[in-house]
Amino acid sequence: MLNPKNLANGQEQHETFKSSVTRKKAVQYDYRHTDGELFSCIKPTLEACRQAKENWIKKTTQPH
Repeated sequence: MLNPKNLANGQEQHETFKSSVTRKKAVQYDYRHTDGELFSCIKPTLEACRQAKENWIKKTTQPH
């Protein structure tokens, strides 16, 4: 079981599991940004999780 409280800034953690709803493999992913904000998602692959994280970082670092 993942615990995002254990993440230092700039670290990621992930865990693969079989969804009880879809019966398919999925990845739970957590990333703590260098500013301390937590990003979490569930996607079919680790690569999809990392892409979602990169998209999130781009959105959060854009000037408003």
